[in-house]
Amino acid sequence: MSPVATPSKPKTRAAKSTPASAPPGRTRTAVKSAAALTLSSKNYSSWSLRGWLMTRFSGLAFDEVIVGPDDADARQEILLLSPSIRVPCLTHDGIKVWDTLAIGEYLAEIKPESGLLPKDRAARAHCRAICGEMHSGFSSLRSALPMNLKGDFPGHKVWTRALADIDRITKIWNECIEQYGGPFLFGKQRCMADAMYAPVTTRFMTYHVKLDRTSLLYCSQITAMPEMKEWRTAAQLEPDEIDELDMDF
Repeated sequence: MSPVATPSKPKTRAAKSTPASAPPGRTRTAVKSAAALTLSSKNYSSWSLRGWLMTRFSGLAFDEVIVGPDDADARQEILLLSPSIRVPCLTHDGIKVWDTLAIGEYLAEIKPESGLLPKDRAARAHCRAICGEMHSGFSSLRSALPMNLKGDFPGHKVWTRALADIDRITKIWNECIEQYGGPFLFGKQRCMADAMYAPVTTRFMTYHVKLDRTSLLYCSQITAMPEMKEWRTAAQLEPDEIDELDMDF
């Protein structure tokens, strides 16, 4: 049975622009990059994290534009109410890209040396397939285990339908790591797939989901990335809260 959500009055925060090179928790506006990435909450928004990781993996310098959860589009995205994900949105060289997979494909085109997509054609197709599966699926997991980096819910009971999603995701991880050798999904190089599945690793940690050894090691690998540490630090400093996602499980 789904937990009962209590609506709350959204809190207002002014948008800020932060270059990718800025230290965690610090905002700099003196340097203007040629690209900008619009994000919503770092604590709650899994799609923002995916787009941000892809952009960081690509090596493209960019400014962060943070939209507070009082913004209607950002709030709908975080609460899984929007059929069209408008955050994150990458603006570069006069081009605007607002779908997460499209952002990854665009970055792979302009930064082919970054390794966002594997060099081997078969591996590249495999990568695209599992990225697409995450992009369009696992709705039960999203509803049952919302991303909340500040949260910690040991003993949380996972809905039955969400368990099927967890089984499928860990199967994907095991197959990829066995086939490509790890420690990331397609070998030694972090790629688009790791960015797409990184928020899932945070969900598994927040809700203490029981995992097989390979999946646990993969979660640890993702958690240890400097980019994830930077994002998590910023999330902890985030003043805004969304009461609908801070439920007592």
